[in-house]
Amino acid sequence: MSSGKKPALWDAQTRRVYGRLLGYTRRHWGIGLLALVGMAVDGGGLAVFTKLLQPMFDQLFANKDPYLIFWMPIWIMAIFAVRGIGTFVSNYGIAYIGRSVVQTIQRDVFAAYLRLPATFFGAEPSGQQISRITYTSEQVASASTDAVKIAVTEGVTVVGMFYVMISTSAYLTSALLVMIPLVVLIASIVSKRYRAISRRIQGSMGSVTGTVEESVGAHREVRIYGGQPHEAQRFDDVTQRTRRLNLKIAATSAMSSTAIQTVAAFALAVLVYLGTRPEQIDKISSGVFIAVLTAMGAMMPSLKRLANVQANIQRGVSAAEDLFEVIDETPERDEGTLTLARTRGDLVFEGVRLQYPRSEAQALRGVDLHCAPGTVTALVGRSGSGKSSLVSLLPRFYEPSAGRIVLDGQDYLAYTLGSLRRQIAWVGQSVVLFDGTVAENIAYGELAGASEADIEAAAAAANAMEFISRMPKGLHSPIGQGGGMLSGGQRQRIAIARAILKNAPILVLDEATSALDTESERLIQQALQHLMKDRTTLVIAHRLSTIEGADQIAVMDQGRIVERGTHAELLAMQGHYAALHRMQFHQPASD
Repeated sequence: MSSGKKPALWDAQTRRVYGRLLGYTRRHWGIGLLALVGMAVDGGGLAVFTKLLQPMFDQLFANKDPYLIFWMPIWIMAIFAVRGIGTFVSNYGIAYIGRSVVQTIQRDVFAAYLRLPATFFGAEPSGQQISRITYTSEQVASASTDAVKIAVTEGVTVVGMFYVMISTSAYLTSALLVMIPLVVLIASIVSKRYRAISRRIQGSMGSVTGTVEESVGAHREVRIYGGQPHEAQRFDDVTQRTRRLNLKIAATSAMSSTAIQTVAAFALAVLVYLGTRPEQIDKISSGVFIAVLTAMGAMMPSLKRLANVQANIQRGVSAAEDLFEVIDETPERDEGTLTLARTRGDLVFEGVRLQYPRSEAQALRGVDLHCAPGTVTALVGRSGSGKSSLVSLLPRFYEPSAGRIVLDGQDYLAYTLGSLRRQIAWVGQSVVLFDGTVAENIAYGELAGASEADIEAAAAAANAMEFISRMPKGLHSPIGQGGGMLSGGQRQRIAIARAILKNAPILVLDEATSALDTESERLIQQALQHLMKDRTTLVIAHRLSTIEGADQIAVMDQGRIVERGTHAELLAMQGHYAALHRMQFHQPASD
């Protein structure tokens, strides 16, 4: 355990975070004002009723006052009717503001995810990123709105009850001197403990989400390899950690309640002691004593909730710190000033190096490559040789650590990010589809305005209409989350149709036909040959038969280009490419 000085409970950082969090409620100031009035009415109504207890006992029952006999029931009904309206207004107003705050923060975090660089998503588990939206953002509602409701309502109740007590009997009110300091001390201890545990709970919820996400996503592998016991144990471990942390929260709350109840009982005992002293017992009426006793009794639960409100605020502030860190993360760097309408596709890599964050090895080590406009460049080599790293630089998922990439004679960092990415169509080996219809997945994003005829033409060119036409609603048939209702080959053809519809001047094909059967691959290759005309195309290929007609083939090894030439030229060199070719065509394949 560190012996260093702990930060103050309400240090400058905490005040800054909480102030920023409350800033999310400002646009709802009108509803907030009504809610505050409702809270004051809610808390004050009980104090007004308690104030009526003295005349009720001293005048109504003891003296049978006819005026009070008539009006007292009406006053009681009016007080609780008004209080009921205040309760409704405050509860609904706070719920409205709280839900709005959560939605706005969720939207801001999600918007941050959409603009953050690829390096961010590799730095932490995806479960943690999902947990921020689903769990952590919910924690801020208790700090930004619920805590305010408790503070105002219970604060008004405490002040009102204190006024009832001191205006009824200042002598009996002195019993509070025993209770108030101890309640403040308990609240301080509880708040510090909540703050310490809250961060750990947020991390554990991210672990739970990540474990579920992995197990559900890999359900086939789990079953094939008998991983159910392992996954069950892993899930049990993370949920046990979360359970222990939540039990610590529950234990802290329970100890707080017990301590405050003990203090309250002691204060009530002091009150009874003061009221029964021989020199006072004849001076204090039953109405006075009951009013003060009831006021103190009503003050107890309010003080208990006020003691815990600090803990709720600390938990919300801890959650808000995590969310604001993401919102404030530096977005993708886009310092380009030139808007690229349509590139000619003259692409040059000059001494390009790439080193991923938190990695000591270089993925690319001085790559020089010229891709002339309208030509096909194939990248081949062993896994880990740098092929995917090289093409990932094109849309600036990453930027070169050294060297530069020149597009149409201009450093590609000079172009705006949006206009650069509009020049590139991408078909990857791992196809990504979204929960929607076939047409929505083909005409995705900026392509959403395409006509149905253009979508159908793109699907036909990708040989996708062959199965789309058999679906119940054709192009408008839903395909499920991640395209789960389609086969691997069908998903890949949808992705190819999307690239065809985009009609971009630069095309990246990362083993784009790997999931297709022989007949579909032949038809897709024909479609791709047509698509690649007049486009600068980079093809990552493992099957060399698919790239024999490429204008140039670059053989990569350990982040460098070790050979470059046409298929025939590389075979004649009897080097790396020829060795790969012999392995694929002269050795018996194993199933």
